[in-house]
Amino acid sequence: MQRTQFADMACSIARTLDVIGEPWSPLILRDVYVGINRFDQLQDDLGISRKVLAQRLAWLVEQDVLERRQYTDRPPRHEYALTVKGQELCDLLLVMVGWGDRWTAGQAGPPVLYRHHACGEIAHAELHCSHCDRPMRATDIDVLPGPGAAP
Repeated sequence: MQRTQFADMACSIARTLDVIGEPWSPLILRDVYVGINRFDQLQDDLGISRKVLAQRLAWLVEQDVLERRQYTDRPPRHEYALTVKGQELCDLLLVMVGWGDRWTAGQAGPPVLYRHHACGEIAHAELHCSHCDRPMRATDIDVLPGPGAAP
């Protein structure tokens, strides 16, 4: 089955979805981020088929989101690590966590808590303006054409 390609669209959202828009990819990134980084571990944690996992891992490596590292010679075995590009995608996942905690966690509350290294407190990611550092939400901005906009 042909996967829809969004990479050629003049849209950063579409281009990002081209890399991680398939539902398993963010979950694989989440697992690698928390230290579940070997094929069998990922397969066990996610309950994903070996074929689909292999395809998703190969795609994420090809996109330079993950890198494959050999950890033993006999037999040859590999684990996966986030690249800088992959680490920045995890920042995006933290924003998704905030939305999911607010709108889908229910009465049980968030399934995971995040402790900020700098202050040691349990916290959540928030969006701030890179210019004035004030909170920034979709309702606080105007969308303007950029230099890479389609004609």
